[in-house]
Order: sequence, then C-alpha cells, then structure tokens
Amino acid sequence: MHSDKTPASAPRSPARRRVSLGAAALIAGSMMPFAAFTADYPTAKVNTTGLAVTDDVVKVGILHSVTGTMSISETGSVQAEKLAISQINAMGGVLGRKIEYIQEDGASDWPTFAEKAKKLLVSDKAAAVFGCWTSASRKAVLPVFEQYNGMLYYPTFYEGLEESPNVIYTGQEATQQIIAGIDWIVKEKKAKSFYLLGSDYIWPRTSNKIARKHIEKLGLKVVGEEYYPLGHTQFNSVINKIKLRKPDVIYVIVVGGSNVAFYKQLKAAGIDMTKEKPALLTISVTEDEIRGIGGENIVGAYAAMKYFQSLPNENNTSFVKAFKEMWGEDIVIGDVTQAAYLGPWLWKAAVEKAGSFDIDKIRAASPGIELKTAPEGYVRIHKNHHLWSKTRVGLAQTDGQYKVVYETKELMEPDPFPKGYQ
Repeated sequence: MHSDKTPASAPRSPARRRVSLGAAALIAGSMMPFAAFTADYPTAKVNTTGLAVTDDVVKVGILHSVTGTMSISETGSVQAEKLAISQINAMGGVLGRKIEYIQEDGASDWPTFAEKAKKLLVSDKAAAVFGCWTSASRKAVLPVFEQYNGMLYYPTFYEGLEESPNVIYTGQEATQQIIAGIDWIVKEKKAKSFYLLGSDYIWPRTSNKIARKHIEKLGLKVVGEEYYPLGHTQFNSVINKIKLRKPDVIYVIVVGGSNVAFYKQLKAAGIDMTKEKPALLTISVTEDEIRGIGGENIVGAYAAMKYFQSLPNENNTSFVKAFKEMWGEDIVIGDVTQAAYLGPWLWKAAVEKAGSFDIDKIRAASPGIELKTAPEGYVRIHKNHHLWSKTRVGLAQTDGQYKVVYETKELMEPDPFPKGYQ
C-alpha cells in the first residue's frame, strides 16, 4: 500500500502543470492556445476510430437519472461532471479541444439506460461517457459498452465482483467499504448481531451477501435480512421486527427516495441512533440523500465511504467552494458526487498520456494515472480499473453533514474479487 503522502510515481501528460482556477488548485491542463495545441495533435492522428472529435471539439456523454426515484442520488453526479468539464475547458480543454457534453436521462429505468448508452456510443460517437449510479443500471449498459467499445466512468461505491476493460470504477468496491466498515463497527461498538436491510436489486443483495459472509466469518450473527422495491415507502413492519430482535447494528442499504420514508419512520418509532445501541451503519446515504431525509431524522447514524463534504484538506476546500459557486450555496456534496467529479479528470489525464482519444489507447494508458488534487486527497487507477483510496467512517450530524470519526492511514488497494466472498 502507498500512503497519500508518498504516492507512486505516475506519467506526466503533455504540457501539464499546476494552475489555479478561481480558488481551486486543480489538475493542470495545457494553457497553450487551442490552435497551437491542436497542431501538435492533429485530428487524423488522435481520432482514428471515428469518434466525435474535431479540430476544436470533443463530445462526451453524461448518463444519469434526473427523473424518477434515483434522481435524489444522481443529480449531484451530473452537477459534478459538468463542473469538472467546465474547469477543464477553462484550462484549455483536452489536447486543445473543448469538451461538449450530450446529456441523457436514464430515468431510474434500467432498459432506458441501455437504450441511451447505445445512442451515445453509436449515434453520438461519444469519446467517453460519465454515468450510471445503481449496479442495475451499470449491468444494463455494460454489454453495450463492451460491444461498441466505449469507455464508461462509473462513480458509485458498489459490490465489486466485476472488472471490465470498458469501465473505470471511480467509487469503492466491497473490500474498501463493506468489509472495512463492518470491521470498524465491530471493533468500536463491540457489535455481535446485525440486521441487514436493503432495496431489492443487485447491489444491496450482493453487498449484503458479502456483509453476511464477513459477519459470520467473524463469528457474529445476522438476526434478520429484508429487501424492498425501489421507491418503497412503508417500513413500519420491518422497523417493528428490528425492535423485537434488538440487533447491535442495523446495516442499511436503502437507496433513492425510499431513504426519506425509512429514516423518518425509524425516528418516529422511537429508535434513537444517538444512543449506543442499536448503532446504524449505512453504505448508501450520502449528504445528497440527507438533504431529502433531514439531518434531524438521521443524526447519530454512521456511514462507511471514502469521501465526506466535511473533509479538512485544501483540495476539498477548493472543490466545495467551486461546487457551491456553480450550483448554489445551499448545495451539498456526497461520496458519489465527488467520485463523479473524478471521472472527467481521470479521462483527461489518460487522453493526454496516450496522446489520443482512441478507446484502446486510453485503456492502455489508464493504469497508474493518479490525481494528487482529488477532493478526497489522492487516488490512483489500479490495473483492475478501480481506484486506490482510503476508507472513512462519518457520523451524521443534525446539520446534514458527516463528522469524520475514522479513516485508514494508507490507501486501500482495490480487490473487486476478494477470496471467499464470491
């Protein structure tokens, strides 16, 4: 493992240097005039496969749900990707080309995601796509990206058990989040029993399968496990079961708008998360969801993630400032939003390292790409297309933010196929 203070060396892209954009110290792009830079990278040389790249412009896709139950979670990803693109353009673009985005709405519907992904790759010839949130949407688009050889930058923490040459996973996989989070709460809270709860689709079910295996490997007990459809709003029955079985930890992977109903009903039922037991640990509620839930309804809950808006480092201070300047002072920033912000920067760095927009060349250039200026601190792309990153635990506050109560000292190596959990 490498600490974020002593990262492994990484290749430098052409004419790359550190600059300041507003208050933000961000990854450097060339400050050369567009035309001068483009002369060094003629379109015929950097675009040999018919992508939407001209002498002046490169087109990319943004594919998230901005309608439906998942919009509460995915809107932040769209905002982050647009911020990154605007900052990159302000610094000269990518290989002298301005980035233009084509935005499509997955509408919280997995077949729609697949349809829109095909449009972006086949009709629009997008040079890269930044998108998806749920594993169901990612699984729906994956065959499309592999068939048409597109590159997807996927920002959500997920269950792992996947490694595609056509995806860069900028969120965490199970060992960095699920297993590390359970280890922390067992140690800190002396937890011996867990109640697993999730939305009914691949990510919560697979994540809880991994969680159960790990809990049982530790010699501990799972005293209940329940799943509910996306958009479900009636949780009183399962809350009553939780109260009867008295687990030490309620382990929650509820997503989208269902979170609002669940946490309000949990509080109304008299479960006080500010007390020692039961503790609540979530891997799905970021600051974006708390904005809908209300801080007063989730105060005292713990979340295991790699990023929280409250992180006290210079990179994050600049990022939060720029985000609020673009999207409003009352906006909040969660883990997936930050991971989505990394996507355009990682793609830019790979394009400049490769000296080409061609997907095969970007794929070859991606392992080893590092961001010293990531809001979370420092990340690097592993050869398995996931990121080295830290694991952190946050404690939900009444103001809707998390207070960081734990973080790993060093970056965790991503392991999407952990032995014994498949």
